[in-house]
Amino acid sequence: MSGGLKKAGASATAAAGPTVYVVDDDPSVRRSMARLLKTHGFSAEIFACAEEFLALGHYASPSCLVLDVRMPGLNGLQLQEKMAALNLSLPVVFITGHGDVPMSVKAMKAGAVDFLPKPFSPKDLLSSIRFAIEKNQSDSALAAGTAAVKQRLNTLTPRELEVLRLVVKGKMNKEIADDLKLSIKTVKVHRGRVMRKMEAASLAELVRMAGAVGLS
Repeated sequence: MSGGLKKAGASATAAAGPTVYVVDDDPSVRRSMARLLKTHGFSAEIFACAEEFLALGHYASPSCLVLDVRMPGLNGLQLQEKMAALNLSLPVVFITGHGDVPMSVKAMKAGAVDFLPKPFSPKDLLSSIRFAIEKNQSDSALAAGTAAVKQRLNTLTPRELEVLRLVVKGKMNKEIADDLKLSIKTVKVHRGRVMRKMEAASLAELVRMAGAVGLS
């Protein structure tokens, strides 16, 4: 292996590709990982411990985390728990030379994308990383869509929100009118405003939106 490792947290490449964060206390693993990622078009940021990674504070998108299990200080599983507590939804690929079945099950149940025992092939690692990056992109798009729905929801009046809740329960205009002590004409007006403000092209789309924000 040629060339020295850049300091922890430094970008291993100037490429504008997806970012892969690597946390491993083994310098040789960090060096080989940085070189492999750079070769395959990723931007790598390398850390010697979990604490250095958490200190970064801001994380690129799309990105993923390649994380060693056993490290001094916070170990990999503890970092995964810490990330969940901080609502840091970064897909994790675990790597370890000391893994066992209970450990891998715990990691996967907590949302890890993969759990690779050392030594692993570059092909397997890259495959897991690409899957994790795709998941991060998909999760980000879903989060953005949900945020947009919540913004639209905030434009509804209290009465329109009541109508929306009843509409997504499958109630007809007459039933809604009876429940809210309104005329059917008034319900139709509110319902039309709900559809317009929520930017829903159909009832099915409105129901999907409501489900995305917990109003099913």
